[in-house]
Amino acid sequence: MTGRGTSLARQYALLLAAFFIAFELLMSAAVVGLLMVPMARRAAGDLAGLMVLSAQTWSELPPDTRPAFKLELANNHVLALRADLPAEGQDPLHGPYLYFLEEALAERTGNHHHLVAEVIDGETWYWVSLPSGEGRISVGLPHDRVGTQPLYTMLFSLAAALVTALIASAWLARRAVGPLARLEQAATRVGRGEMPELLPETGPRELAALARRFNAMARQVRDLLAARTTLLAGVSHDLRTPLARMRVALALLEKHPTPKLFARLEADIEEMDRLIGNVLDLARGLASESSADIDLRGLLRELAGSDGRVVVNCPELRIRVPSLALRRAVGNLIDNARRYGGTAPIELVVEAWAGELRIGVLDRGPGIPDDQLAAVFEPFHRVDAARSPATGGAGLGLAIVRQLAEANRWRVALRARAGGGLEAWLTLPATASGPAQGA
Repeated sequence: MTGRGTSLARQYALLLAAFFIAFELLMSAAVVGLLMVPMARRAAGDLAGLMVLSAQTWSELPPDTRPAFKLELANNHVLALRADLPAEGQDPLHGPYLYFLEEALAERTGNHHHLVAEVIDGETWYWVSLPSGEGRISVGLPHDRVGTQPLYTMLFSLAAALVTALIASAWLARRAVGPLARLEQAATRVGRGEMPELLPETGPRELAALARRFNAMARQVRDLLAARTTLLAGVSHDLRTPLARMRVALALLEKHPTPKLFARLEADIEEMDRLIGNVLDLARGLASESSADIDLRGLLRELAGSDGRVVVNCPELRIRVPSLALRRAVGNLIDNARRYGGTAPIELVVEAWAGELRIGVLDRGPGIPDDQLAAVFEPFHRVDAARSPATGGAGLGLAIVRQLAEANRWRVALRARAGGGLEAWLTLPATASGPAQGA
């Protein structure tokens, strides 16, 4: 069964809204139970005491002072006195405060007293009959004296909290999921072979880190696509020359077969085989390889050869690295120096620098212009002024070195050598070192 399902933003919005509403309900219950109800009971108790005191005071006053007492109650305490209860009393559903008032009156008089409602001049009054001396008297208060509307206040607060929770949760969900939605769209474009715009590396730490890693991946995909295009174009271009020579040689062989033509064909085949081998080396540059403990000086002496042109300056040292990758990288740097370094000796040196190990290949050739030191690492790039096609090479040696360095988290750099020539440095972590066994 398939389906699009609920979006992450909608799920987050609903969850946040549920949490907000639950929190608001808990807070409302706490405020009502711990604050509003105790305050209402205390206020109702004070009012009940005042009403009972007013009824008792009425019976003790001289008749000629009673009108002034009623006026004082009306002006200062918003209470009224009358001889009888309303003739047509109503029994409405009281609010919580009036029930608290009835309970407080019952505690002070020992009898339950029910409030009776009456509408006077459009205003609702509540009356209760209280003992006054030998008789009874009705004490009343208008509805406005109660003033508060706790039930309506609570309902309004809950409604406002619900709306606020929905709006806030929708905004927070959109803010949190928005970057993920942009990431999903960008990943879809990458899957279609397109190059999307880089994502902004801002916002929360996790989302910024995710955007940063996606941007790095997008750049790698872009570089791989560019390298693939360059690789295919370069191979097709460099294969045309030997193929054309072979076509001419075959045409000549039909008429005048000579050992020279056969030798030319063999040389062209070897050139094509070398080119294809370099391309395969470049394609295998990202292949993983486990590290091994090797004798660095022994490896460098082996790569230097026995002709004496490459001078090795390396202490007795053992390091743990991917040996085949290191052999290919340093070997390509040495081949590059042999091809373009002239007849001067080549120095192969090892230095420990700031917790790292540097392997340098130093020649005295014509060097490389500063503005092309980075470009020579691109596949099939040649510096024509200093790298004549007659010297050979397909322009892949340094590209392979860079691929190996990136795959193993090494660094490779070229720079002009003091006094003329070129320095090629391969930097790798000094993970382990010590005297070589058996040296």
